[in-house]
Amino acid sequence: MTTLDTGDISFVVICTLVVFLMTPGLALFYGGMVRKRNVLSIMMQSFAAMGIVTVIWVLFGYSLAFGPDHGHLIGGLDWIGLRGVGLSPNPDYAPTIPHLLFFLFQLMFAIITPAVISGATAERLRFTAFVLFIIFWSIFVYIPLAHWVWGVGGWMRNLGVLDFAGGTVVEVASGVSGLVAAFVIGKRLKVGYEWNIPHNMPNVLLGGGLLWFGWFGFNAGGAMGANSVAVLALATTQIAGATGMIGWALVEWLHRRQVTVFGAVSGIISALVAITPAAGYVSTVSALLIGFIAGGVCYVGVSILKAKLGYDDALDAFGIHGIGGTWGTIATGIFADLSLNPQGKNGWINGGGFEPVLIQMLAVLATYIFVGTMTFIILKGIALITPLRASDEEQVNGLDLTQHREKAYPDFELSDNVYI
Repeated sequence: MTTLDTGDISFVVICTLVVFLMTPGLALFYGGMVRKRNVLSIMMQSFAAMGIVTVIWVLFGYSLAFGPDHGHLIGGLDWIGLRGVGLSPNPDYAPTIPHLLFFLFQLMFAIITPAVISGATAERLRFTAFVLFIIFWSIFVYIPLAHWVWGVGGWMRNLGVLDFAGGTVVEVASGVSGLVAAFVIGKRLKVGYEWNIPHNMPNVLLGGGLLWFGWFGFNAGGAMGANSVAVLALATTQIAGATGMIGWALVEWLHRRQVTVFGAVSGIISALVAITPAAGYVSTVSALLIGFIAGGVCYVGVSILKAKLGYDDALDAFGIHGIGGTWGTIATGIFADLSLNPQGKNGWINGGGFEPVLIQMLAVLATYIFVGTMTFIILKGIALITPLRASDEEQVNGLDLTQHREKAYPDFELSDNVYI
C-alpha cells in the first residue's frame, strides 16, 4: 500500500537539501587542502559534478540505476527523461514519499561520488579530462553499481548485501577509483620536494564541519521516512564521527607524539565514511567501535601505506574513503542487529554466523575489481582524446590560471589607472 505521509515527505526533503550541501562542503574541504594556486580548480570540479551529473541523472541515469531490472545488472529505460517519475509514491523504493523526491535524494549521492574522486588527482588533472571522466564514470561505473546494490533485482541486493547509505556505491567506489587514477596520472610535480600542507586550515575545518552536518541527512535519509531507523542512523552517525576523531588522534600521538587539527578532522571523516553502510543496521555501541577503529586504520592508510607504496593520492580519497568504506562495509556484516532494523539481518556477533561477513567481503571485492578495471579503461580512453595530466609549466603556474584563467587570491595592482 502506498500512501503519502507529510511527515516522511518533510523529513526526506530536509535530508535531500542537507546532502546537497555536502558537495559545496567538500569543495571547501578540498579547497583548503590544496596549495593556493589550485584552489579554484579543485572546487570547480565539485561544482562541475553538481551540474553534469544532474543532467545525466535526469536524462537516463536514474532510470538505468533504479528502473525495472534487466539481468540483475542494470535497470531499463522505462523512466527515461523522468517519464513516470512523478508525485505519486513508488512502492518498491519509498511508499510514503513522491517518486520524484526519491529521485532527488538519490541524485545527491550520484553527484558527490565523482566529486570525492577529484581529491586523488588534485593539482594535476586537467579540467577537460575531468569533465569527460565525470560523464563516463557516472554512466559506466556509478549507475551499474547503484543498481547492483540498491536497485530492485540487482545481484548484490538479491545476495543480501547490506549497504544502508553507500559504503560500496559511494565510498569504496570513489576511493578505489581515486587510487587507480593516482597511479594512471602519476605524481604531482615536485611532490616530496615541496611542502604539500593545506594552505587554508580554517576552510578545511569549515568544509569538514559541513560534511559532518550533511552526513546526518546522508545516512538518516536512507530510512526514507521519519521513523525509528532514521533516529538510529542519526545517533550512530554522530557517535562514529566522534570516536573516529579520537581513534585517529590516539594513533597519531603514538606514531608522531602529536595531535594535529588536520588529523582530527580527517579522523572524523574516516569514521563517517565507515558508518555509512552500517548506520541503520547497528547499535550505538557498535558505532563506537566502528568509528574508533576507522580513525586508526585510516591513519595508517594515509600516513604509512601511501608512503610505502609511493602513490600520490593528493587529498587521500583512497586512504579515507576507500579504506574507511572497506572497513565499514565488512563491519556491517559483523555488527548488524536485526532487532534494530527488520530490513537488515543479524551480523556475526549477534548470532548470524560468518555468512553475513563473507557476503559483505564479496561485495567489497566485486566493487574493487569492477570499479578499478572500469576506471582504468575510462582514463586510458580519455587519454586518447585529450591529455589527462597538466604539463609541468601548468602545474608550476597553477591550475586556477592555466585551466580557468582566474585566481582565488588575486593581486590587485594599479595598471594604466585600472584595477585588474
